[in-house]
Amino acid sequence: MSKWLCALLLACTCAAQAAPQAAPPDEMDRLLADKGLLSRLEGVSQTVADRTTGLVVNAMGFLGVPYKRGGNSAETGFDCSGFVRAIYEQTVGLLLPRRADQQAAATEVIDRKDLQPGDLVFFNTMRRNFSHVGIYVGDGKFIHSPRSGAQVRVEDMATAYWAKRFNGARRVGTDVDIPAAR
Repeated sequence: MSKWLCALLLACTCAAQAAPQAAPPDEMDRLLADKGLLSRLEGVSQTVADRTTGLVVNAMGFLGVPYKRGGNSAETGFDCSGFVRAIYEQTVGLLLPRRADQQAAATEVIDRKDLQPGDLVFFNTMRRNFSHVGIYVGDGKFIHSPRSGAQVRVEDMATAYWAKRFNGARRVGTDVDIPAAR
């Protein structure tokens, strides 16, 4: 979605919520339809829903793949950031940076309460921020490649180990300038 369209949507939403004399919802819908924006909005929301569903479904297909330090494929195994990187490249064509801390730096900070399936969740597992990453799948759970001797699996963020180490949440934007390189 273009930055212009995002700004317009935000402005319309804020104006509608803040001003009691703002146009009634049916007039707003009519205005958006007249400008051709209503169909664009519906298409964008469907694209976002498809993308997050595809990410989670694709990620679930790798359950049981073994952990391998520095690994970035199902054939050889994944480490945490290699797993996230592979899922994003295969599903949406974005090649994220290689390390978890780099992935955190390249993505948009979001509040934990705003997590949606497909967002990235980061943890401090090696006494440094953003040393572990997974993909949020919804309902307080995430999928990741945890450690040596383990396999790609889904875990609950509320368990004591993960809750204590939670470092933050990030969203990979639709306008991220990280093209997939082949």
